[in-house]
Amino acid sequence: MQRNLKSFNPAINCPIVLIGMMGVGKSTVGRRLAARLGLPFIDADDEIVQAAGMSIADIFERFGEAHFRDGERRVIARLMDGSPKVIATGGGAFIQDDTREEILSHAVTVWLDADIDILVDRVSRREGRPLLAGKDPRTVLTELAAKRNPIYALAPIHVKSITAPHDATVDKIMKALEEWR
Repeated sequence: MQRNLKSFNPAINCPIVLIGMMGVGKSTVGRRLAARLGLPFIDADDEIVQAAGMSIADIFERFGEAHFRDGERRVIARLMDGSPKVIATGGGAFIQDDTREEILSHAVTVWLDADIDILVDRVSRREGRPLLAGKDPRTVLTELAAKRNPIYALAPIHVKSITAPHDATVDKIMKALEEWR
């Protein structure tokens, strides 16, 4: 059953932002969540690519990660306009202090989490992840998770993604949003 965001929880009248590690399914789950809620979906990485006129990999290669993170912060701040929507962020966005503060202050934040084995399997299906370029995905993801998970845990909603259809994760998010006050 499709429900309008305001009909199931009138307290949520702002963006819903999905955070978490690369490969956890923020974009795929975000699209399905937005459809279920009847809200627009925005992938912050797509917005960054459009604003920069080049791929994320090219931004990293040409200007470095610090430059990318600054552009990412500006794009996410623009997206925090108060209107209800679902936003998927890149894995490192929430790790940046200013970006995290912007998200926590202006959105309902949902941490999508998954075990390393699931993440390794998922990232192996897609090219173009600058932090994995020429490296062992398991090693990189394990190191990133050790650093990032304590910061992701600042999100008020935590949903575990498992090897199951994405709609199962959407169902978990819907339930968490209903319980969130």
